[in-house]
Amino acid sequence: MPGGGLFSSIFLLHLLILSVVCQDLSGPVFIQEPPNNVDFSNSTGTEIVCQARGSPFPKISWTKSDGTPIGTIPGLRQVMENGNLILPPFRATDYKQEVHAQTYRCQSENELGKIISRDVHVRAVTEESGYEVDVYREYVTTGNDALFTCRVPNFVQDFVEPYAWVDDWGGKYYRGTRYDGKYVVLPSGELQIRNVTNEDGFKTYKCRTKHRLTGVSKLSATAGRLVITDPVGLSGPKFPSVSEISSMRSKSHSSLSLNCPAQAHPLPAFRWYKFKEGTAVKSPVRLDDRIKQVGGTLIILEAKVEDSGKYLCMVNNSVGGESVETVLTVTAPLSVEVEPKQQVVDYGRSATFKCNYKGNPIKDVYWLKDGQKMDHSEDILRIESVKKEDRGMYQCFVRNEHESAQATGELKLGGRFDPPEFTKTFQTRVLKAGPSVQMPCIAKGDPTPTVTWYLYDMEIESDLSAGVTIGSFETAGGEVASYLNITQARTKHGGLYKCVATSKVGSVSHVGMLNVKGAPYVRHMEDMKVVAGKTMTVTCPVAGYPISSIVWEREGRQLPINDRQRVFPNGTLIIEDVQRSEDAASYTCVAKNEEGYSARSDLEVSVMEPPKILPFSFGDEIVNTGELRQLLCTVIKGDEPLKISWSMKGDNLGPGPDLTTSQLGSRTSMLMISSINYRHSGTYTCIVSNAAGSTQHSTELRVNVPPRWTVEPTDKQFAQGSDAKVDCKADGFPKPQISWKKAAGSQPSNYRDLDTQINSNVKIVEGALVLKNIQKGSEGYYLCKATNGIGRGLSAVIYISVQAPPSFEIKNRTQTALKGESTVLQCEAKGEKPIGILWNINNKRLDGNRDPRYTVREEILSDGVLSTISVRRTERTDTATFTCVATNAFGSDNTSINLIIQEVPETPSELKVLDKSGRNVKLSWQAPYNGNSNLTRYLIEYKPIKGTWQNDIDRVLVGGDQTIAGVFSLRPATSYHFRIVAQNAIGSSGPSDTITVETSEEAPSGPPVDVRLSAVDQHTLLVSWKPPLKEHWNGDILGYYVGYKKNTVGVDKPYMFETVEFIKERGTEHSLQISNLVVFTKYAIVVQAFNKIGQGPMSEEVVEYTAEGAPSQPPEQVGLTTLSSQTIQVEWKAPPEDTANGNIKGYKIVYGPSKLWYDVSTHDTKISADTAIEIHGLKKYTNYSMQVLAFTNGGDGVRSPVMTATTEEDIPGPPQSVKALAMTEESILVSWQYPEEPNGRILEYTVYIREIDRSRDIAPKSYKVNAVQMSYHVDKLNENSRYEFWVTAHTSIGEGTPSTKATISPSSRIPAKIASFDETFTVPANKDIKMPCIAVGSPAPDTEWKINEKSFVKTDRMRLLPDGSLHITNVTKEDMGKYKCMVNNKFGQDMITHNLIVNGPPEPPMVILTSQTTDTITFKLKHEDKDDQTPVHGYTVHYKPEFGDWEEEEIGFGTDEFTLQNLWCGQRYQLYVVAYNSIGIGERSPVVNTRTKGVEPTVPDARSFLEVSAGSVTLSLNAWQDGGCPMIYFMVEYKPRAQRDWTLVSNNVKPGGNFVVLDLNPATWYNLKVTAHNNAGFSIAEYEFATLTPTGGTLAPARELGEGEEINNYAKASIMYFLTNLNLVVPVVSALTVIVIAIIVICVLRGRQNSISKEEYAQFYGAMNTMNGRMVTMRKDGLPYEDMGYVPPPNRKLPPVPGANSNYNTIDRIKKGKMNEVYAAAKSGYATWDMRKSQGPTYDEIPYGDGPGPRGPIPDVPQHYSQVPPVPQRQAGGSIPGQEEDISPYATFHLLGMREEAKQAMMNGHQTMPPTPGNGPMTPQHTRQNAQTMNPRRSMPNQGQPMQVYDAPNCDYEPPKNFQQNFGNPYDCPEGFYNGSIMSSVGYSQVADYSGMPGQKMTQSMHGQFPPPAQPHAEFSTDTVIYKGGPPTMNNLRGPLPPGEEEFPPPPPIRSADTSLNDSNSTTQSNVTSECSEAECDREPLVKDSRGSSVDPSKELTTEEMRKLIERNEIVQTNGLKPYNTVNV
Repeated sequence: MPGGGLFSSIFLLHLLILSVVCQDLSGPVFIQEPPNNVDFSNSTGTEIVCQARGSPFPKISWTKSDGTPIGTIPGLRQVMENGNLILPPFRATDYKQEVHAQTYRCQSENELGKIISRDVHVRAVTEESGYEVDVYREYVTTGNDALFTCRVPNFVQDFVEPYAWVDDWGGKYYRGTRYDGKYVVLPSGELQIRNVTNEDGFKTYKCRTKHRLTGVSKLSATAGRLVITDPVGLSGPKFPSVSEISSMRSKSHSSLSLNCPAQAHPLPAFRWYKFKEGTAVKSPVRLDDRIKQVGGTLIILEAKVEDSGKYLCMVNNSVGGESVETVLTVTAPLSVEVEPKQQVVDYGRSATFKCNYKGNPIKDVYWLKDGQKMDHSEDILRIESVKKEDRGMYQCFVRNEHESAQATGELKLGGRFDPPEFTKTFQTRVLKAGPSVQMPCIAKGDPTPTVTWYLYDMEIESDLSAGVTIGSFETAGGEVASYLNITQARTKHGGLYKCVATSKVGSVSHVGMLNVKGAPYVRHMEDMKVVAGKTMTVTCPVAGYPISSIVWEREGRQLPINDRQRVFPNGTLIIEDVQRSEDAASYTCVAKNEEGYSARSDLEVSVMEPPKILPFSFGDEIVNTGELRQLLCTVIKGDEPLKISWSMKGDNLGPGPDLTTSQLGSRTSMLMISSINYRHSGTYTCIVSNAAGSTQHSTELRVNVPPRWTVEPTDKQFAQGSDAKVDCKADGFPKPQISWKKAAGSQPSNYRDLDTQINSNVKIVEGALVLKNIQKGSEGYYLCKATNGIGRGLSAVIYISVQAPPSFEIKNRTQTALKGESTVLQCEAKGEKPIGILWNINNKRLDGNRDPRYTVREEILSDGVLSTISVRRTERTDTATFTCVATNAFGSDNTSINLIIQEVPETPSELKVLDKSGRNVKLSWQAPYNGNSNLTRYLIEYKPIKGTWQNDIDRVLVGGDQTIAGVFSLRPATSYHFRIVAQNAIGSSGPSDTITVETSEEAPSGPPVDVRLSAVDQHTLLVSWKPPLKEHWNGDILGYYVGYKKNTVGVDKPYMFETVEFIKERGTEHSLQISNLVVFTKYAIVVQAFNKIGQGPMSEEVVEYTAEGAPSQPPEQVGLTTLSSQTIQVEWKAPPEDTANGNIKGYKIVYGPSKLWYDVSTHDTKISADTAIEIHGLKKYTNYSMQVLAFTNGGDGVRSPVMTATTEEDIPGPPQSVKALAMTEESILVSWQYPEEPNGRILEYTVYIREIDRSRDIAPKSYKVNAVQMSYHVDKLNENSRYEFWVTAHTSIGEGTPSTKATISPSSRIPAKIASFDETFTVPANKDIKMPCIAVGSPAPDTEWKINEKSFVKTDRMRLLPDGSLHITNVTKEDMGKYKCMVNNKFGQDMITHNLIVNGPPEPPMVILTSQTTDTITFKLKHEDKDDQTPVHGYTVHYKPEFGDWEEEEIGFGTDEFTLQNLWCGQRYQLYVVAYNSIGIGERSPVVNTRTKGVEPTVPDARSFLEVSAGSVTLSLNAWQDGGCPMIYFMVEYKPRAQRDWTLVSNNVKPGGNFVVLDLNPATWYNLKVTAHNNAGFSIAEYEFATLTPTGGTLAPARELGEGEEINNYAKASIMYFLTNLNLVVPVVSALTVIVIAIIVICVLRGRQNSISKEEYAQFYGAMNTMNGRMVTMRKDGLPYEDMGYVPPPNRKLPPVPGANSNYNTIDRIKKGKMNEVYAAAKSGYATWDMRKSQGPTYDEIPYGDGPGPRGPIPDVPQHYSQVPPVPQRQAGGSIPGQEEDISPYATFHLLGMREEAKQAMMNGHQTMPPTPGNGPMTPQHTRQNAQTMNPRRSMPNQGQPMQVYDAPNCDYEPPKNFQQNFGNPYDCPEGFYNGSIMSSVGYSQVADYSGMPGQKMTQSMHGQFPPPAQPHAEFSTDTVIYKGGPPTMNNLRGPLPPGEEEFPPPPPIRSADTSLNDSNSTTQSNVTSECSEAECDREPLVKDSRGSSVDPSKELTTEEMRKLIERNEIVQTNGLKPYNTVNV
């Protein structure tokens, strides 16, 4: 029926598809196999790639060479998931031989088989493993050749090779292709020196090698020298070594040399021979372009494998001969190919693999199957009968000592290939008689087997009478179930049963006993016939159970009775080599039991004799057709009846026309062929058989038969891309040879042989034409021809056409989609249409109607069909294999798409800790659902417990098949959070629950990172580094050890270490300058961190050279030689070697015309590597200046003195212009200009004249003219003719080129013309000048001169000469301009213009400052008069610092901007510039005053500066801001708070790092004073702190009883005791009350009498700025004050200033001394206002002077001290709206929040000064309310205006951003800009309004009322007072001098005796020093003694005496000075 046919077709198609899918499975094959050898450096690491393909995709793993699996070793070895093996970079100390010097193998495996790669020999080379190369001395006899060898240590010999040689004379020798020189570098690296002479012994030789992995080039550590001896007598050839034979290996295509280093006298002859392989026959080596002989050395270039063999070097001279043998092995890479790569073999058939290998040498060949070695070493592997277990991957390996290679072949099983096997069988049983029995045998196999049953080897079938049935059936699973059933078991049913399952591909059997209890029973046995000579085996068929014995008897005798018989207990009898005469008999089996019952049965055995044939043959001859032949087959042995028959080629022969057989008796048969033809050719067999067996004998009849077709080829059609096969077989004898040809065109003619090379796809296999992967190009006519030499042969022509079946470009691919999304699958089939497309899912037909989510569409394309499947809303069940099958009339093809529906995995669970240590944690977890995609990995996420998962997460990758992993490299002493995330190809799961683990502390585990080393200069290296990675700290880093040493080859010296403390502020990067190093020397640096546990590992060694210096001396003996008119040779000698300061890279020759030498732009430079050079292309006859310098990498050296030379003369150029002017009717005047290029000294001119005649060529005439004459008068000319004129110039070389031609005719009309030319005259001033104007014309022309368009007026200096020229004497610059000469007559006019330039010394330039830095000043140069043409050849800048001498620097020509370098930081400078030229030096420019940037150090706050402990305080010196000028040193002092005297800790503390003040008492308050110095000045900071208690506790803030009083712990305890004792309190309080009242009365009375005297004035010009909420800064500028402890910096000369006593003025002294009497009466006249108290001036005065109690009346401030120079400075602050109150610059005071903690309730809206933005408690709103205690800009109020933070102009200087105060540049702001109190960057501030009148007093009207109480900075309790000093001011900013008779205040108080300062850089050693401005030092007299002693002013030191005092650097005894007096200098 129709439906059945369709169903059958679909079923067959499914079977086809299934077979194709199954065939797509393939075993693993390497895509990229690892190489044999992998060498790498420890600094680079390596990755070994191993990739394989297969289906299913194979798994890749790595083993050692012995098969031991390997895994990942953290940091040393990592096996990647993609199969690659990574050996990462490692430190030399981490080298492990089992990892880095190992032989590995890569293996790939899937379910079809396993393959193993070749051996991978891995070798790691550590860069730190030092090695040295040596060259030894060699002994040689004169005239012979010497051979130096570069000796490389064995352990690096494979990586290091020599490539060059050098000698100590500068010679360098490299490997090359020329071997004919004296010095030859052989291909193997040796240096061969030919024909050695005694001079060769003076040199030493070193070899240079290169490491091929690290690239390091080394020179040998030792140098070889030749030890040369002269020959003594005659000597035969001798070799230096005793070995007579040596061996050598070399790679193919490389060059090599065979050495024969024999020496002899006379010189020997060398000859090379090569032995034939395996023989003693030798032949001379043929020399050609590839094989050369150099002396005794044989050089082979581009070596080949054929060059391998044994070579003999024969050396002979007249004395004798010697020889040496060398065995050369030229290796070629091994390669293997297995054919076929894949084969499919049916069961039982044979399979063959062939191993094709190449390379040299090959030591071993063997085979592997699935990775296991086979016992087979031949190149062909043959499997005779393929079984199931033979399926798999076969590999052929070849190897030698150095490498191996392999190739793979796969054996697949074809067709039905499942032999039978039992799935269920019966077992041996024992049972009683009666019940039923069922015995099963169930078997399976393909094809389905059949089951047969046997009892004692006798086949049994169902027997109902005996109660036995056998049933068999096929199950649904394809198995065969067979059962033997016994209805009722009887004794006779017992026995040995066997079931046998059989199919055509094999059989299987099973045996078992059925024992039925009962008496013995022996079954009847059929007669047995046995063939003589065979072995008889029979088992007695016994039943019954139990049986005690079974025996065999013969003729009453129990067997065995001879050695051929054996009887077994189970009843089996075996008789070997059965003989008829002895063994033919009746045998009896007897069975017995224990009860005595027995049973027996007989067996008749007959022995038969098999037949034997007498051999016969047709003979060895080949029979021709038509002849007769016969054979006789005679049986000489065997039982009758016999059956005799004949066969040929397997077919029985019967009677025929030409062939008959006949029987001759019972034992003979005859075969006769009456007429032989080709059909009779073959093998004839006689077959004889009887009951005992059969035998046969064959012989071959060979007939000469011409070819005949057995398979004649016919036209074929093949699908494109398939393998085509066309059979062509012919029979005949001899066997015909089959050959194929193809027609060259489209016609069946012109046949040509086919290309059947190995690489061709055309092969002829057993006569068949095989075309692999046939394409359209193979279409055409083919000719098959068979010939065997008999007849003409056969031939057949066929046509092969190629049809294109469907094809897919991609056979297999995988496509993924996310669950729930839509996806589209496409397959595009190309081929002949129509094409049918079928889709299968998992080998089942796709039915789109069954699942509406599937939609199938097809699109017809031009070359095929595109079919698509759309899947909507994918589900997990959509994961399947989609197969697209395309079919057309020519074939079919298919492609598979593996669709995988994926989703992210679920979250892992049960994360827990298995083990942990300081750095490692071992975790385990439960694997989650993988999301239908194998888990690719797990991510163990962890972070510090304080970190966040977003910013601080780290991850460890774990393979997706693991559930236990370790996390390494954790930080000790750190708490971590851990969680785990699973990943597959789609994404990541959510994180698991978090667990917490804590590690322990260790020493640093990692070195500092990013260690960089750079040369600072020739003696200094800067090493910088970053701290170790945070995870390597393992605690707090305390500091670093920096080690350094010279990096000298072969010298391993220890490092010298310096300690660098860890600074938190520089935690990101640290650095250290290492000084006093050797110039241009290689140093090695290491850095290691340390903490409290210990030091960590060192960083990797970093090496660097100190900088090369430029040569410090010029080249010597510079000489110039003129070679030609355009060439000068320059020669010189190198500068002295000790002044080169590096490797001289070459020389620079700077040259230029001497006339313009000042202009650098006219200089040219040549570079030469030698000490001579020829400079070409110079101007002719020109004087040149030249200088030579040497240069290194450190820069250009010193130039040599200027040398000059003049190029030689040459022929001159043409005169510039020529004029020809008519003078008369027959004369002409010719004039000309000097040549533009004279090229020498002009000796004369030649004037040429030629008459122009068109009809003839007239020769010119010439006239010689003297060189000084520039015109010539030619007469006797023809008026009617026209003439042309030209001129040439002459030098000593010859006549130059002609000028342009001038043409004119004589004429009677002669217009006015000028023979002179326009010219420019440049003359120095005060010289005479003549400007020519020679005129011609008739009548004589009139001459007129104009100067700058003005008519000429004759003067004493200017006059006209008779020839019309203008003469000027003593020219000046006023004479410069344009001079015009005009002539005219009635026939015409003419004019020329001269330009006169007068030169002199240049005008002074304008100096315009552009910028300043801390050590540079940049300025521009500009000329005021732009029209000034005076040349300038250069400038000289003169400059001096404030306290230095004048210096100067040259500025080259054309420089518009110049920078002075290496200036002092923060210093004032003066400078001016002068210009010069060849005439002279101009006047100097105005002096410019400026200064470099930088201020004194900025004080840090206590929190960043101090770190207090119980017995010490640590000072972080890096917390100081250097103000832009590098810090010089610190001075540190301290004292207990209750003491007055300071203790000096050190007065020379180096900047940087930390400084610790030790030996402090615990729980004690201290004051600390630190003075910081830089070039710009100094700053002083005072801090108050309390040490910690012994237990680490802190003290409570101190309670102050009064202003300025500080109470220690002991005093507090005493006061508490006193207050608790009333017997003491009452009398003491009463007495104190009386005393206090008395003191107040006295103070009030004296205060009213006070007036400001001239003796006491403000010695301290202070300025204050709020650094933060805790600190006040005070600046000092050179005036002495109490206890400053100033130590002058080394670069400043300041005189000693001994001090006695001094007073500080408070604000009340200065501003309230003569105003409010109420306040004066209420408190001391020296009281300071305290805003924290509600009444009156509540701040008490800080003690004034030395003694206790108040001092005398408040002195007046002298008027001249109120006029302070207006030096502006930008500072935060502004005017105080609504207030007139200022803090006096001379006041000593306290700021709120400093010394005491204020009470919140008492402060209302007052703020002393705003803190720096961002630091103080009021940030960000820093506003001034009600009152301000400080105004840095004005002293007068600015009513109603908002506060201005910056009210100074924005001057140039901007300090660094970290400055807490913003300073302006005082020198860029105009004087008088500020009206009021200003603060200067040099420390000055006004007392009164600068605009006020001299002598004006400060009155009460200038002060407002006291402001109300203000809010304090209560949170700050540490008080700090800072003093800052600045550099001296400039002279012109000084105020008016005081009158000479005015008295000066007393000096400051005497310094404590124990605070001695000693600075070797100071001008003297004193207890107290100070500084002053230059103005004060120059203009102020000495300060008088404070004790009122009278000093004669006439005996005081003058300024000059004081300067001498300073310069002599000693103490001068004078009448005007006493010890500890204070002076101003």
